[in-house]
Amino acid sequence: MSVDVHTELGHHRLRAAFGTFPSGVVAVAARVDDGIVGLAASSFTSVSLDPPLVSFSIANTSATWAALRRADHVGVTVLAEHHDVVARQLAGPAAGRFAGLDLTVGVGGAVTLADGVAWFDTTIDRHVEAGDHTIVLLRLHAVGHVDDPLPLVFHRSGFGLKPTA
Repeated sequence: MSVDVHTELGHHRLRAAFGTFPSGVVAVAARVDDGIVGLAASSFTSVSLDPPLVSFSIANTSATWAALRRADHVGVTVLAEHHDVVARQLAGPAAGRFAGLDLTVGVGGAVTLADGVAWFDTTIDRHVEAGDHTIVLLRLHAVGHVDDPLPLVFHRSGFGLKPTA
């Protein structure tokens, strides 16, 4: 086994090291004013059962966060393994992120994708600036899930688990 240890913390080296840890991918979306606003995030995690909280992180420079933080309710969908194209679409230009997707809009405005693995109706509990990102804590109000298919995994800057070279 080869160990790559360096004291240099450049963005490229950090991104590569962070990428060794696989993470799920979620869509975070809401109806804001008269439109759907949202994004794909690979920083989603469960936080607490009591109170029921989850979190995701978003870049401080995100124009999407400026709009999304005004939402009454925010939907989170755990994307399924067949959603790699959807994840790329949600990470693309804001104007076309939800084009052609089968969406459900909840009473409070939470937006979820119909064919995900799990769905959460949330409200923003609080957010904490953390370096160049903001950690957003979401309080859960309703949840749903299915057993199949498997979730989409982001690993080594791509979708699916990647072996080391």
